[in-house]
Formats: sequence, C-alpha cells, structure tokens
Amino acid sequence: MTQRDGQRVLLIVLAAVALVALAASIRFGAIDFSVGDIWAAIRSVFPGGQEATLDQRIFLELRLPRAILCMLVGASLGVGGALMQGLFRNPIVEPGLVGTSSGAAFGSAIFFAAGAVLNITTSAWSLPIAACIGGVASTYIVFLLARSRVDGRASIVMMLLTGLAVNALFMSGIGFLSYIARDAQARSITFWSLGTFAGASWSAVKVVAVSTVAGTLIAMRFAKQLNALMIGEEEATYLGVNVNRLKWIVLSVNVVIVAVATAFTGVISFVGLIVPHILRMMRGADNRFLIIGSAFLGAALLSLADLIARLVLRPAELPIGIVTSAVGVPVFLYLLRRRQYVF
Repeated sequence: MTQRDGQRVLLIVLAAVALVALAASIRFGAIDFSVGDIWAAIRSVFPGGQEATLDQRIFLELRLPRAILCMLVGASLGVGGALMQGLFRNPIVEPGLVGTSSGAAFGSAIFFAAGAVLNITTSAWSLPIAACIGGVASTYIVFLLARSRVDGRASIVMMLLTGLAVNALFMSGIGFLSYIARDAQARSITFWSLGTFAGASWSAVKVVAVSTVAGTLIAMRFAKQLNALMIGEEEATYLGVNVNRLKWIVLSVNVVIVAVATAFTGVISFVGLIVPHILRMMRGADNRFLIIGSAFLGAALLSLADLIARLVLRPAELPIGIVTSAVGVPVFLYLLRRRQYVF
C-alpha cells in the first residue's frame, strides 16, 4: 500500500469515527435519548408527523444543533491548526497564535463588562459580532507590528513573537475586565473564556458551517503550496510560490474560521495543536492529507470532549476548555520534552 493509499484509508476511518462521535453526542447528555426517541423527533419535523413532545423539542432545538456545531467548530480548529503549523513549519503552533482567539475573547469580555453600562441592545448576534471584531482587530495588530520597515513584509518569526506578545496583552486586558466587572459579568467572562456550547442554535450552525466548509475548500486549494513552503521560503519561491501572498491567504483563512468559531463558542484551546500533530505522526506531513484529516479528527475529538464535559457532572456541565486543556497540556509538554523543534 502506497503512502497516498494509506492516507485515503485513514481519512475514511476518521470520517467514520467522526460519525460515531456525533451519534454518541446526540444520544447521551443531561438527558439520554434512545434511538426510537431520536427517530420520533426527526419524523415530527416532516409534514404529517405528530407534534413534537417536550423531550423531542429539547433534542431538536438544543441537543442536535449543539452536536453539529461542536463538530463544525472542531473541524475549524483542526484545519486552522494544520494551516498554522504548515505556515510556521512548526508542529507546536496553534490557530490562536496570531492573536485571533485572545482578541475574540477580549471583544466578548468588553461586551460582558460594558454592554449593560452602555445600554447595548442584546441579541443572538451581539456577542458573536463583538468577538469577531476583537479577533480581526487583534490579528491586524499582529500583522501591523510584525511588518518590516524595509520591505513591508512580515516574516514568520516576527509574526510568531508578535503574536505571543499580543496574546499576553489581550489576556491581561481580559483579567482586568474580570476584576472590575460585577460578579455575574465576571462569571460570564470566565465561563466564555473557557469555551461553552450552551448557546448553540441552528443559526449558529448555519454561519459556522459556511465558514468551515469555505475555509477548508480554500485551504485545500493551497495545500501544495504549503508543501513547497516546508522546505523553506527561498526554495518555495524558486518553485514558483508567491510566499508573501500565500502567508496572507493562509492567515486570512485561519482568522475567519477561528474567529467565527470562537465567536459562538468561546476560547477552546489545544485542539488545533494536537490534532494535526497526531495525524503527522501517523501518515506524514502532506498538507493535502493533513487539512482534510484535521477536519475529521478535530470534529471527532471535540465531540468526545463535549460529551465528557456534559457527562462528568450531569445534569450540570464543565466548560469544554477544561477538558481540552486537560488533554492538550500533557501532549504539549511531551513535545517540548522531545526537544526536536526549534522556534
């Protein structure tokens, strides 16, 4: 079996695992639904079906959109991780490195802390819009500060270091807002900063689905150029790759998919870090495989993490960021201990 054949087989397996994780996610939780209950709820949507019961409405309006949104967000973070690791040529980089996640969290913190004071009209879109504005603004700041004064280009090393500094700045801003906010607002900031799918809805599913699918398709179009970039910027240029243009496209795709996902669910760490690295250890570093594989594996792992978060303390639930961090931190420390990677 060739390398490409092995990658195709693994992609099929990952897709099947993602579907199994989805099935488990929609069936188990604060309320367990049997297969019969699920089919009855689905039939109630179609013409001629019986009116949905309370439990069926809970499934259709809460459980099902949450499970689908979780898969889409996991796919977004996985693809974002593959893109960032390919661009920076470093397997311990995650999507929020260029400030997107911390900026989105800061935007949401401002909304929580100042929304009531400024009499901002609240709606289903208020928080996502605030988070997206913060994510885009922070990423632009990183680009602006990382640009060279000589040729106006932003090197990968400068973006890496600038992103770390901007992340620290925005996290300190979140800490300050949490300190001055009222108890209820501070709790909302903390809970959202740890990630939550409690606010999942079909409108959120539609928006995240568009950004995830579009971002993944665009990323696949530039997978071969990312492969060329792996051997170095100068070498990729000799092969006909416009490196500066590739940086902007990859970073733009990362910003869009991560900011949109973060806007609806909060900050979820380490998924974009560990997913591409697991696949890289299994079947190589071909970005044509990593991007699609990261979407499938990210969806499966985040669905399982959300399932754990809902079952550990049910009927209450843990912020999903606690679960992903509990898995991601040991993996990150393992990578550092190997001392094979240079920033």
